[in-house]
Amino acid sequence: MRDIVLIALYALAGATAAGALGALALRLLRHRSVAVSLTVVAAVSVTAMLAGTLTVAWAMFLSSHDLTVVTTVCAMAAVVSLATALLLGRWVVARSNALTLAARDFGRSGSFAAPDGNATAELAALGRELAATSAKLEESRERERALDASRRELVAWISHDLRTPLAGLRAMAEALEDGVVEDPARYHRQIRTETDRLNGMVSDLFELSRIHAGTLSLSPSRMSVYDLVGDALAGAEPLAREHGVRLVGENLGEEADGVPVEVDGREMTRVLGNLLVNAIRHTPADGTVAIAARHEEATDTVVLSVTDACGGISEEDLPRVFDTGWRGSEARTPPAGAGLGLAIVRGIVEAHAGRATVCNVRGGCRFEVVLPAAP
Repeated sequence: MRDIVLIALYALAGATAAGALGALALRLLRHRSVAVSLTVVAAVSVTAMLAGTLTVAWAMFLSSHDLTVVTTVCAMAAVVSLATALLLGRWVVARSNALTLAARDFGRSGSFAAPDGNATAELAALGRELAATSAKLEESRERERALDASRRELVAWISHDLRTPLAGLRAMAEALEDGVVEDPARYHRQIRTETDRLNGMVSDLFELSRIHAGTLSLSPSRMSVYDLVGDALAGAEPLAREHGVRLVGENLGEEADGVPVEVDGREMTRVLGNLLVNAIRHTPADGTVAIAARHEEATDTVVLSVTDACGGISEEDLPRVFDTGWRGSEARTPPAGAGLGLAIVRGIVEAHAGRATVCNVRGGCRFEVVLPAAP
């Protein structure tokens, strides 16, 4: 038993010495290629085995012949191990270089294509992550291009919508100044109307700029859905009477009143008001606009919906409904508006950690605002 312990101690001493030298070599060569590191690791393993074996062999006082045999066997094993490690390292380096070139092309062209052929698990995982990042960047670029196009359309439409009333205001002002107006009071009323419309457009632009800049300030408070919808209905009732449209409130009884939400009352009333005004303007006379509320217990959310009788929106336009500047038609004159109302709706709802959606229903479309229920 004592001999076995001595042999183990000799082997441990030789292997430890070789391992310490290998660790020092790895530290000095840590900035070199993977092939060099793999070769050093293989050399450390073989050297540790060789040092331990030879230490034990010398300690056992083997004959010179036996010592030569042991040394030769260990040396041949070391040569084969080092050669294998070197070949493996060159293969790993080749795959790493291919991935580096693909990543370099990614930086130039903006798209990544993983190199063909097999690779280690780590390199394959890195390639998949780069491919996923490339796809996300492409989606981001698509959104940026769509946003730029939307902004250009918005600038063109706003320029037209501002130029038209300004030209009318100037003409009415000149007519009043020249004293050629038979009914000045009518001109004064028209100037007031156009001024209010321009003020509304500027207010919408300011609100949208705050949303895009992330500076929209909210003052949330606990409110019942019943009060929230009631305020929106009261504000839209005069416009509905003017257009001959019926406003209907559905599911607004105790069930809706018993599910509170924590929102900024002023901003959320504006959301529902925009949806109702949009629905009324696109619903023909004698049509019906319905606003409803329900509680989704599975997700603990409150869903507010506005359903109109506009005849529906084309499938290709549905994804663009909440885009800035989208108006659903090629019209450039009122009452088409500047196409900001629904963009403001989405911005305010998302600021409340909710979402706004739209879908076609029989005879029209339904806009839904999903908000988290108050705890």
